Amino acid sequence: MPSPPSKSPGDIRVASYNLHKCVGLDRRRDPHRVARVLAGLSADVIAVQEIDRRLPPRPTALPRAVLEEEAGLAPAPVAETTVSLGWHGNGLLLAGGWRMDDLHRLPLPGLEPRGALIADLSGPSGQLRVVATHLGLRRRDRQRQMTQIMAALNLSKEAPTVLLGDLNEWAPHAGFAPLDPYFELHNPGRSFPARRPMAALDRVATGPGLKVRQMGTCRAGEAGRASDHLPIWADLCVDG
Repeated sequence: MPSPPSKSPGDIRVASYNLHKCVGLDRRRDPHRVARVLAGLSADVIAVQEIDRRLPPRPTALPRAVLEEEAGLAPAPVAETTVSLGWHGNGLLLAGGWRMDDLHRLPLPGLEPRGALIADLSGPSGQLRVVATHLGLRRRDRQRQMTQIMAALNLSKEAPTVLLGDLNEWAPHAGFAPLDPYFELHNPGRSFPARRPMAALDRVATGPGLKVRQMGTCRAGEAGRASDHLPIWADLCVDG
């Protein structure tokens, strides 16, 4: 889908975008271009991956002022340093009226450092728990990481929950068993590589009480070249 359509009143639009540290297919680091793509999603909540640079102290690749002034989004306070906007590269961007009420930073096992953010949010359309993550490159690591996420959720009070992120799984259906039966996995479309998408690495998974009305990838305008991933989006409603 070239760009997201208008959402229904009362729905919550969520999105996920691997920013690739704001380096586009032209190998230029351009946070302004990324901010324009983010603004075009018209999302309430966006989970982002690779928002910070790789080497310590991991300064943000997307300056706060650019994000706020050009995308109209505020970074949720998930970072543990003053120079980053993310944690293990994962960030949460919130539209006006949304706020974070609680946060759990969950380190994930694996060959390389990974993590997940479990954030309780509230906004004009109600309350929402978001799990934002970027899983590992090896399936056995991803399996352990999803199992860890589920264990953490089992210790939390019930809430409408959506999992968003770059799950790094090339198979259309296999590899997600640890999320069953709590989550229903959704495939908004192929998102990687951005120039000629072949795999749906970026996914949405909804827990009980949430329904996906519509979803897709965004290839409109600069979204096709601002990162090596395309952004994905989904409109959610509370079911019943």
